[in-house]
Amino acid sequence: MRDYAAETEKRIQFIRQALADAHADGILFGNSGGKDSALVGILCKLACENTEGIIMPCSSKRNFTIDKDDGMEVANQFGIKTRVLDLTAQKELAMENLSAIADLSDAAIANIAPRLRMISLYAVAASENRLVAGTGNASEFYMGYFTKWGDGAYDLNPIADLTATEIFEFLRYLKAPEAVITKAPSAGLFEGQTDEEDMGVTYAAIDKYITTGQANEKDKAIIDRYHARSDHKRRDPLRYKGE
Repeated sequence: MRDYAAETEKRIQFIRQALADAHADGILFGNSGGKDSALVGILCKLACENTEGIIMPCSSKRNFTIDKDDGMEVANQFGIKTRVLDLTAQKELAMENLSAIADLSDAAIANIAPRLRMISLYAVAASENRLVAGTGNASEFYMGYFTKWGDGAYDLNPIADLTATEIFEFLRYLKAPEAVITKAPSAGLFEGQTDEEDMGVTYAAIDKYITTGQANEKDKAIIDRYHARSDHKRRDPLRYKGE
């Protein structure tokens, strides 16, 4: 287990340096009500008083109930100013317009909400001279379990090196609300969706594999497949550089 007291201080300094380098006045993050956004919000608030979160429900009933409630509980406990922006109408309009020119796949539809959230975060951040904090962890990054140009976009990410297991440990150290720690992780992309069911493998198995190289045959096959097919998400866009 990491020394989370030391980890807290190192990440506070990382955040403060990012703000200073960018000459930014504050930080903005998407408060999803999940474990990752909770830790990012807490760390950013410790580093910068002018940290705010935006809860952005979009179509999914879970977004409007448990996720919103848990997000507000974290915000209230740690004194994080929070706004709420319902993106349901924007998603419906986007789907209506896009469906007029293409047959949208389920994956394409699921990724609309994360991209609308990032549009919203950057619009507000640019208007208020803030940096957008990312909320993805190392386990999701390895699996490619994030939306390109959606939740995969950010100015700084203070938890990028932490596995999902370590996120839970860190939150317990910080005494975050138990509901955020114990509920099944979900991107809320559709009704009843959970990350582990979606991927077909548990975060515990992913974390064990990427930290020790050990996994049973079934889990290894799933993890290797996810990692290989998402390589494009982990590298910069291809740029022709000439001969």
